[in-house]
Amino acid sequence: MDSLDALGTLGLEIPSPPYIVGAILFGIIGMAVFRRGRTASNAALTWTGVGLMLYPYALSQTWTLWVVGILLCGWAYAKWN
Repeated sequence: MDSLDALGTLGLEIPSPPYIVGAILFGIIGMAVFRRGRTASNAALTWTGVGLMLYPYALSQTWTLWVVGILLCGWAYAKWN
């Protein structure tokens, strides 16, 4: 536990389980949206998929991860057809 405390003093923290689940879930959804966008030649879907896969790296709070993920999934759902 001393190493975790040392990392905490440097400002590094291990993400919570809901954050990890959300990052994995939205990453998988992002891959599916990206593939659909590439096969359908739909730029909006392609870039939404890229966004879903990459945005968890920019956010550190769990609630923002889930809110942005749900909004991006709603956008992808609207552009799916």
